[in-house]
Amino acid sequence: MMAVKTYMRTEIEEIPQAVARFLDQSDQSLSNIGQDLRRRSPSFIATVARGSSAHAATYLNYALELTTGLAVAPIGPSIASIYGTRLRLKNAACFIVSQSGKSPDIIALANNAATQGAVTVALTNAASSPLAAICDYPIDIMAGPELSVAATKTFVNSIVAGLALMAYATRNKALLGALKNLPPQLEQALSCDWSALSSAFEDQNSLYILGRGPSSAMANEAALKLKETCSIHAEAYSAAEVMHGPMALVGPGFPILALAARDAAEPSLTQIADAMREKQAAVFATSDRVTRAARLPFVTTDHPLPLIVSFYAFVEAFARHKGHNPDQPRHLNKVTETV
Repeated sequence: MMAVKTYMRTEIEEIPQAVARFLDQSDQSLSNIGQDLRRRSPSFIATVARGSSAHAATYLNYALELTTGLAVAPIGPSIASIYGTRLRLKNAACFIVSQSGKSPDIIALANNAATQGAVTVALTNAASSPLAAICDYPIDIMAGPELSVAATKTFVNSIVAGLALMAYATRNKALLGALKNLPPQLEQALSCDWSALSSAFEDQNSLYILGRGPSSAMANEAALKLKETCSIHAEAYSAAEVMHGPMALVGPGFPILALAARDAAEPSLTQIADAMREKQAAVFATSDRVTRAARLPFVTTDHPLPLIVSFYAFVEAFARHKGHNPDQPRHLNKVTETV
């Protein structure tokens, strides 16, 4: 196990402060952008992203649909960069999430959206990036420098930035209040001990991570981090889908992590977790509702963001336990510039 503190661990510990910094310093600008979005009254919303940013966008897809009633559609960047198709985006708002703001395919889609009539919003950790220069409203997520290849604080701050903008655009005081309470909740999440997962994951080459609704974005992000930092094949599924074909792989000892939030999806997700345990799988769930699956500690909130912080803390330690350097995953670079 590595003795030196990793960049990844340092950046995970910075998440509560990064979120607080963004919320403290962005109120006025977000209020202004939100007011303009409200005035424009888009008919639908599109999101564009890749990698961890795509998982952040997935979270925002659910959050936007649940709170605004507008349909949200993710758009593959290759539509513009490879296929050269010009989408008709008049009366749309386009949220583009990119930590670096440099990927050519993301920039190509942003150009497409801007020229085809959409109001474009960039959520990026690089205020002077090419993406920020293109978009109508560049929003600096203020996560600070992120040196680890595996994104952590930029993932969380991207979501917080999108939620805060949405709260201002819809005059959602309850959501704004929930965001203001988030930094201490994230601090608590750092202390949640998920080491019980280690023995279940130790000698396994494959596992499932389940979510539903917004927590499905957390499941996707957690599965990616296991692949990146631990070289373990992890697949994320909606609890509504895992009971179909994927169930064929589940047997005694098969590891399953169910990321349940305190929302309307919790009862169905925990029901599936218990059903998997009946098949002798090694099932862990972030809920007190389960009766058969093992319970993991969690911070009680109405949203799943603290869950990913607890997972980050676990996976960084587990990577080191497995003899990996989580700051330097195999074959990966910090910025991936796809075309």
